[in-house]
Amino acid sequence: MTSAESTAIFTRSWSLYDLITEHNYMFHQEIYAGVGRLLSLREDAGRYCLLDLGCGNARYLAPYLRQSPPALYEGVDLSEAALIEACGYLADLPGSTVTLTHGDLLEAVEATGKTWDVIFTGFAVHHLSSDDKARFFQAVGGCLAENGWLILVDVVREENQSRKDYLDGYLQCMRDNWSKIPPGQLEEACTHVHDHDYPEYFSTLQEMAAAAGLQASRIVNQYGQHQTLLFARSALPDI
Repeated sequence: MTSAESTAIFTRSWSLYDLITEHNYMFHQEIYAGVGRLLSLREDAGRYCLLDLGCGNARYLAPYLRQSPPALYEGVDLSEAALIEACGYLADLPGSTVTLTHGDLLEAVEATGKTWDVIFTGFAVHHLSSDDKARFFQAVGGCLAENGWLILVDVVREENQSRKDYLDGYLQCMRDNWSKIPPGQLEEACTHVHDHDYPEYFSTLQEMAAAAGLQASRIVNQYGQHQTLLFARSALPDI
């Protein structure tokens, strides 16, 4: 299964994912505030280049990009509707060149000819198969600057937790707690998670990253299964 196929539900109906994030069921507010703090630690504000893979409408990242603006921002997403919205959210980034591309995140990172100081991806990599995740890390390792960071926000399984046990718990949480999502849309989202979510252990992601030359890694924050992970070639910032 390709990453394009695995994200078909949100490509067809971006409004569903936007509704989920609106009610903060996946801790977007807390997570992106943490991403903002990470970006503020960089010493190259106004000069760094950021590639956002699976950018969606960039609604939650944009406020922190205004605080720590990149020289170049490129967002890639499969949803044309989300990219249209992203134009508005990213319209006033001070001093930044903004490019938005309709496409697959894995194909985009493998094909990029640029060197990136920050590669960011939010709730997207878990849709990839294990082999494609390894390809993703290899591609990141090939285009990340020497002092660059990969900031990966995603769902992560507990060590030794089976995918079935992960899904059972996550789907139960959705049905118990996502009360403001209309029942039909909630079941659509549950079907998507059941059929297309393949989260890894943090240790597995560490191994993939190390094989691609990213030897340093850290869990920056964690809200249930939702984690912010930071990868670099060597040194990580004090947080």
